[in-house]
Amino acid sequence: MSSVNGIPPPLDMSAGVGGPHTPDSSVPSTPRLASSSPTHGMFTSRMPAVPALPEQVRLLKQTRLVCELHTVIRDRNTTRSDFIFNTDRLTRLLVEEGLNSIEIEELTVMTPSGEAYEGVGFAESGKLCGVSIMRSGECMERSLRDCCRSIRIGKMLVQRDPNSNKPTLLYAKFPPDIHERQVLLVDPVLASGKTAAKAVQVLVEKAGVPEEKIFFLTLIASTEGIQYLVGKFPQLTIVTTAVDQDGLDEHGLIKPGLGSFGGRYFGTDDNEV
Repeated sequence: MSSVNGIPPPLDMSAGVGGPHTPDSSVPSTPRLASSSPTHGMFTSRMPAVPALPEQVRLLKQTRLVCELHTVIRDRNTTRSDFIFNTDRLTRLLVEEGLNSIEIEELTVMTPSGEAYEGVGFAESGKLCGVSIMRSGECMERSLRDCCRSIRIGKMLVQRDPNSNKPTLLYAKFPPDIHERQVLLVDPVLASGKTAAKAVQVLVEKAGVPEEKIFFLTLIASTEGIQYLVGKFPQLTIVTTAVDQDGLDEHGLIKPGLGSFGGRYFGTDDNEV
């Protein structure tokens, strides 16, 4: 097409800028993520299927980011530093989702321009407290503090009795007013559910926390663990980023899972379950 009055004709974008497209290996191509793209379709087919879950379970939306983070932390070839970095990222998302469960109330604030903004804030009854199940749960404390500045955090150590194979409470330290707070109980893995159930039992029976005010935050949960915990405490809420449905192995680890979380995060060779 020739120019008119000295104005160059519009570019024919279908042929590429400046004329017909000629591949140039020196310029890297950028893939497009469109719904019609075969790559996109292949990725969608790899997204984990969402199982039917009890109403007490809140599963983090299975976005591409969540799937990518899980791919990294589940890979046995991932270095310890990468495992920690990506686990911390995923934990932050989990805590933010857990905060969506906390009681709120309407709140009006004034903006710097002098206008009113109708929003919400945590209710007085929504005072928070974190409790980590040692030792793996301690790795989630940083995310609790990042999301909830100055949050009070208690600790609990529950281990299996070598003779009875039942979970036994070895240590517990809570804020004195924990019974007046909503509790974010954190442990990165929910396998059989027995350790978590023991922790909840201690909070309810010894610390006086109402069952419905306990929110159990875990990165990966097995269907067996969910069923066991919900069966014992039907009023609590479980918040997780993934539900694995292939059962447990002979060591009590989730399948496919991510192996020993404590061993990988803290750099030890234990078989923590």
